[in-house]
Amino acid sequence: MALSASLHLRQSQSLVMTPQLMQSIQLLQMTHLELNQFIAQEVEKNPLLELHGNDEDFGISSEHGSRGEPASGEDAGGADEAPGQRDLYDNATATDGERLGEQLDADFGNVYQDDAAPQRADAPELLGQWKSMPGSGEGGDYDFDDFVAGAKSLRETLLEQLPFALTSASDRLIAQHLIDQLDEAGYLQADLGEVAERLGAPPADVTRVLLTLQQFDPPGVFARTLSECLAIQLRLRDRLDPAMEALVANLELLARRDFASLKKICGVDEEDLIDMLAEIRKLDPKPATSFETSVSEAIVPDIVVRAAPDGSWLIELNPDALPRVLVNQAYFNTVSRGTSKNSADQIFLNECLQTANWLTRSLDQRARTIMKVATEIVRQQDAFLVHGVGHLRPLNLKTVADAIKMHESTVSRVTSNKYMLTPRGLFELKYFFTVSIGSAEGGDSHSAETVRHRIRAMIHEERADAVLSDDDIVDSLKRAGIDIARRTVAKYREAMNLPSSVQRRREKRALAKASGA
Repeated sequence: MALSASLHLRQSQSLVMTPQLMQSIQLLQMTHLELNQFIAQEVEKNPLLELHGNDEDFGISSEHGSRGEPASGEDAGGADEAPGQRDLYDNATATDGERLGEQLDADFGNVYQDDAAPQRADAPELLGQWKSMPGSGEGGDYDFDDFVAGAKSLRETLLEQLPFALTSASDRLIAQHLIDQLDEAGYLQADLGEVAERLGAPPADVTRVLLTLQQFDPPGVFARTLSECLAIQLRLRDRLDPAMEALVANLELLARRDFASLKKICGVDEEDLIDMLAEIRKLDPKPATSFETSVSEAIVPDIVVRAAPDGSWLIELNPDALPRVLVNQAYFNTVSRGTSKNSADQIFLNECLQTANWLTRSLDQRARTIMKVATEIVRQQDAFLVHGVGHLRPLNLKTVADAIKMHESTVSRVTSNKYMLTPRGLFELKYFFTVSIGSAEGGDSHSAETVRHRIRAMIHEERADAVLSDDDIVDSLKRAGIDIARRTVAKYREAMNLPSSVQRRREKRALAKASGA
């Protein structure tokens, strides 16, 4: 057969990920902060997009019975204003003030009268202070941060103590350089030889300044290791005797709870070792943590679950986590009338309109998908919401995906970094998906989180003379109908940072003796 080039026409079907589809998938798994940043960027680029506040009641909600069955009625969705519907304040003029006041049951002449300045100046100097306060007389609001004392940082606290401890200018220069080398925990992360070489100072002077700085508050600051940090605090308490020095120098044995070796090294009996351990527990291993200035960020729940009066569950999207983006169609029509059909401006407007419509549809689809997944989770975990973690059912992504007719990957993206506020607390959606552990009696399986909760409760309730081993925990769980292996119990116990039965027995006996003494 002769080889030759030829053309053939063939039809085929394939699933292609368009850029808009890929962006929709990314929107689905974005967190609250990431979504707000993305929308802010789109609003900045697209003149047809408008970001509205969440003061109005909108969103999607559903109600479920106490056993997870949907209640009568359709899901309430956020509806746009009806055509011709006008806001109460739209087109309001000064002559409409009386009419608006009657409708709102408010008298505009009697607003903020309590905030007015004193009519009679009993004390002129106080009146001047009143008028000079932020927000008074100019219609501004009070900023309470103006009246709050600023928190001192670790560096400021140390610099305040510096003039009382060091008088030489060279020593203060060395001290300021060492202060700048402290980490967030208050430890010195610099090599003294390099510091001396960099500053051109004798190494003995750097060491002498460091020993002086180690006496500053907070106790333990300027330590280079954990052992040195504890030793500094014990020295300031006048508790650093030879036995305590040996204990601080062998912290790795303390971490392994090797009390027998510690007694030999320190040369003390069991009672003295218990007293030394109690003294160690009173120390601060990170002396500068109280000066942290980082602001803790609160988690904004995406779903809010509340108990309805009839015993059902009311599930709704949190408006604070659901940005409202609108398309300004009036602006598009106004600008389009002044441009030709094929001009560059009209092409740009058409692209902006297409992008804006896609974004609003994607956000609506994202909200509805989250709502579907959360509704099914509440239906499956109704017993957990009523009775607590002991009744958490085993659940996987496939069960939820089959119930709401979606793919498992979609459910996985929805449950990532999304939070649900329930009467039991704030939980990530992934918390409700746990492995199934079989029943010893052939009944319903148990959730792994429920089993971990039982193991933790059993260990916390054990007595010093009846410490449970892993085999005892396995036997107790089997009597409760949970079929679990000993190695699984050990794995769960280690994951919860619970020591072994030997270590727990030693600690409980030591605590019992200490409390009895």
